[in-house]
Amino acid sequence: MMKEGPKEFISPIVGLVAGIVYGAIARGVFKSGPDSNYFVVLTIAFIFVVPMALGVLTVFFAARYRPRRWYYWLFMPWVPCAMLLLGAFLFGIEGAICIIMASPVFFLMSSLGGLLTGLVMKEYGSSRSSYSLLLFPILPFLVAPIEHQFPAPDSVRSTETQIIINASPQTVWENIERVRRIEPDEQRFSFFRLMGFPRPVEATLSYEGVGGVRHATFEGGVLFIETIDVWQPDRELRFSIKADTNSIPSTTLDEHVTIGSAYFDMLQGDYQIEPVSDHQVRLHLSSKHRISTRFNLYVGLWTEFIMRDIQQNILKIIKRRCEAAQPTPATTP
Repeated sequence: MMKEGPKEFISPIVGLVAGIVYGAIARGVFKSGPDSNYFVVLTIAFIFVVPMALGVLTVFFAARYRPRRWYYWLFMPWVPCAMLLLGAFLFGIEGAICIIMASPVFFLMSSLGGLLTGLVMKEYGSSRSSYSLLLFPILPFLVAPIEHQFPAPDSVRSTETQIIINASPQTVWENIERVRRIEPDEQRFSFFRLMGFPRPVEATLSYEGVGGVRHATFEGGVLFIETIDVWQPDRELRFSIKADTNSIPSTTLDEHVTIGSAYFDMLQGDYQIEPVSDHQVRLHLSSKHRISTRFNLYVGLWTEFIMRDIQQNILKIIKRRCEAAQPTPATTP
């Protein structure tokens, strides 16, 4: 077994410290919000390139005096990544949902950076060629101004859910045109709550018919103003959605997922009642939302998952209410 000298012992520590310090500096330079000039958090430069550079630094310094194994290349960069994400959460810089959504990319890209560095160091050792890896920490600050020249594309996505309800179309309609206040004991476990999204509270209706306005409120002061576009009693209720951004406190939702922001917005909701029998229906709930980032494909996977969970939660509440409202069949003496 090779005996470790002071340099071999200290170098992994230096690598970890370099990765942590670099991550902290990068997060200090890259700001939240779309008006923060070139260096914005929700960009390819920060979400993808910064963790890759972090992985390069972590492995580069650790492998300078002693070769490291492949698992070191892949997994040691996770330590400064985790420190960066945890620090952002604990200091209130980012909310839980952004941390959860960013984590898979951060860990993957840091591993790629570590793997690339490990392979280069294995081939060239500590020669001058390997020092070219130190250009990676500069890349995010070069990529960001270039990326800023191109507007983030819009992507409109649809989410469709459904549920079987043992009730008449009339009963279901009465429970979707308006939603009376949802009590805490009606709520069930949901992933969207773990990620920091507020629970639905109630939905009021100004008047029945096209042009009527529903006020759908969620915990934390979140209010959706929903204008009825299609009103077909016992069949379909469709509405356009506009978030009342002035009513949403800054502490309710993370800046990057605030509804009505430059990154995310709700557009439309649609209930359709499909009769299965006289006392059973299939209730469909679909929605449309907009995302505007430079990696809509990845973000879309998360918004689809979250919207599906929110809609399933609402449908289950409606199902329980409708079925509880059904009259109990009379028994024959």
